[in-house]
Amino acid sequence: MRILVIEDDRKTAEHIVRALGEHGHVVEHAADGATGLARARAGDHAALIVDRMLPGLDGLSLVRQLRDEGVVTPVLFLTTMSGLNDRVEGLEGGGDDYLVKPFAFAELVARVGAITRRAAALEGSGEPVRLRCADLEIDLIRRTTQRAGRDIDLQAQEFRLLEYLLRNTGRVVTRAMLLEHVWDIHFIPRTNVVETHMSRLRTKVDRGFERELIHTVRGVGYVLRAG
Repeated sequence: MRILVIEDDRKTAEHIVRALGEHGHVVEHAADGATGLARARAGDHAALIVDRMLPGLDGLSLVRQLRDEGVVTPVLFLTTMSGLNDRVEGLEGGGDDYLVKPFAFAELVARVGAITRRAAALEGSGEPVRLRCADLEIDLIRRTTQRAGRDIDLQAQEFRLLEYLLRNTGRVVTRAMLLEHVWDIHFIPRTNVVETHMSRLRTKVDRGFERELIHTVRGVGYVLRAG
């Protein structure tokens, strides 16, 4: 696979390039945000590994710009910014995974493999590239959402949340399930991140339509169903 590493620390970049190269990958390196953005725009990489703190253009802004331009290359953020809010911000900004420095190279290789397998599966294994419930539809490749033919503009993490609900249409999902599968958080933090994003998603998906699709199951969680 062809992978682009956008990392300003020379030694870290050299180690990543060597580790991925030993696993058979062709690896490019960009040392600043502007150069990384220019190379990533080509869209011919299997994955991007992006540091959050880059000179010139920070990694989060870089990824947001790519997503706004329609570049859907999988992104792994690699950073020292380890707080819960940092992780949420990174995933919400368009990242597919988030790994904190210092890290084990075996885990880095595994995570790159995971995000690229998911993208490849959508494109070539027969897995549906569109998910639907009633008149609501998302396109997993183009990362677009429509309801009754009307475009709905979702942030990256709102899209992830809706995708999980659609994959579990008719089944109740709990807050813990959403934290684990949408945010990759395996504990119950003192945060209302689920409730905040669910409120925004419901406003975008259901407001202005005759019937609601996202329902609260009091004391349990949420369910997406047609009626």
